[in-house]
Amino acid sequence: MRSWLARSSAITGSMGDAMLLKIHHLTHYRFEHPVPYGLQRLRLIPKENAAQKILHWKTEIEGGKVEADYIDYHNNHILLVSINEGAGEIIVRCDGEVETNDTAGIMGRHGGHVPLWYFLRPTPLTESTREIQALARSAVAEGDDLLATLHALSTKVLAAVRYDIGHTDSATTADAALAAGHGVCQDHAHIFIAAARSLGIPARYVSGYLMLTDRVEQEASHAWAEAHVEGLGWVGFDVSNGISPDLRYVRVATGADYSEAAPISGISYGGGEQSMVVSLAVEQ
Repeated sequence: MRSWLARSSAITGSMGDAMLLKIHHLTHYRFEHPVPYGLQRLRLIPKENAAQKILHWKTEIEGGKVEADYIDYHNNHILLVSINEGAGEIIVRCDGEVETNDTAGIMGRHGGHVPLWYFLRPTPLTESTREIQALARSAVAEGDDLLATLHALSTKVLAAVRYDIGHTDSATTADAALAAGHGVCQDHAHIFIAAARSLGIPARYVSGYLMLTDRVEQEASHAWAEAHVEGLGWVGFDVSNGISPDLRYVRVATGADYSEAAPISGISYGGGEQSMVVSLAVEQ
């Protein structure tokens, strides 16, 4: 088993204005046949920002090894992992503690190595259609400023696409989810992003964790969107829950869409059919 340990930080400041979240995230891939070759890109290590301080984070890998550890052009922390030759499974286990602060969803000025215009361009998952543009225009009619327009847009996306698991997947486009009228957090984020971009507002996808109030165990990590507002910088919108991220959220990776911020992505050859089991717990 290979362990990859992120740097730790001392706890500072008053805990009265913060929340301490403990996260356990396990992903277990099984292959029908031994894998001769495979690579996985892990976006599972959160970074510190205005809303969170990483107190401890450890990533353990069984059935593979880390080939590279780097920061990508979106400022995401990436581990590039090769699957051991002949392996029938690979297990990725993350454990960490994160101190969060409520910034009302405001992440601040733009960083990373890509310009803001990059987040105005459509992607295959966030193409802007007439239906998405009409949804965006209806939000403009209700918003008396840019921030109000974005909150109205979030509300309208949720009204148009009810949260309903089992009908979409990672390849579902914003247009397809809108037409279907149901989807999950990934679909809500993609529709919001496509609509915001149609209005000339830079928008991006965020993957991370959310502490739920009714249970600790979860089936998957969470996703939301961020839009860039002049004077505030990046502002988060969790369409599925109708709020901006608060103390219960841990932000891990960002990208133009899901494909650039997915927790795990990669390729494998010769393994036949594969199955994946995810175990996730987020608690205070």
